[in-house]
Amino acid sequence: MLHIGQNLRSRDPAVEARQRWPKAVVGYAVDYAAGHSTGRHAHERAQLVHGEKGVMTVRTDDGAWVVPPGYAVWVPPGVVHEVRAAGAVAMRTLYLREDSGVPVASRCRVVRVPALARELIARVVRLPADYPEAGPEARLVAVLVDELADLPAAPLDLPLPRDRRAMAVAEALIAMPADNRDLEAWGLLVGASDRTLARLFRKETGLTFGRWRQRRRLLAALERLAAGEPVTAVALDLGYESPSAFIAMFRRALGAPPTRYLRLGGDATQEPRS
Repeated sequence: MLHIGQNLRSRDPAVEARQRWPKAVVGYAVDYAAGHSTGRHAHERAQLVHGEKGVMTVRTDDGAWVVPPGYAVWVPPGVVHEVRAAGAVAMRTLYLREDSGVPVASRCRVVRVPALARELIARVVRLPADYPEAGPEARLVAVLVDELADLPAAPLDLPLPRDRRAMAVAEALIAMPADNRDLEAWGLLVGASDRTLARLFRKETGLTFGRWRQRRRLLAALERLAAGEPVTAVALDLGYESPSAFIAMFRRALGAPPTRYLRLGGDATQEPRS
């Protein structure tokens, strides 16, 4: 088991207790108010950050991952992270030991959580620490493990570049996602050619600069819509020429227009497109 320093442990005693529970898969249910932050912390176990309602953002030193309804983020063991609630959130999370039978990548990633997996998670987070090894509870967990091993990936992450010049551009767009400057203009500010910045974004984030900026706007939109802001205001504030252009982008990415998507908690979606 990983050793996590005291200053990086969760501030929630119930979370820390679950790292020591005897079963390989344990759950935890907690509700957060809008704006709540867990603070930076890490766990000995891998974590699946999932919510029954609301939108959360998981931040690490390598990037940001938004968790809307119907999705979750895998956080590997030992990864320092922070979870922030964009609106009121009902978090239903899992902690998994290495012997759980669920493969977890070495980096955070967003996955889609189909209806069956969501129902299983909702049941497992209510199980006590000492549920019997042979019985309906153990069979329930076994089915959940099978489902968790095959959750489809979703493009709702925002990987960050490492190069200081590209990182300066990324940080500026994180702070102001509506900024429409092109790479030539950004290059004049950070001391790099537009070709250099384009190459760095593609190499270090896996996305073109245009796709990266669109992803940033989508994640910002999810956070603001979850906080109750109207679609028109969000669209115009994020630099779209019209609400219809924003809605078209949102539908392409998440399979449903914003109001329907948030109303149905992700059930209206198909697998997102990158």
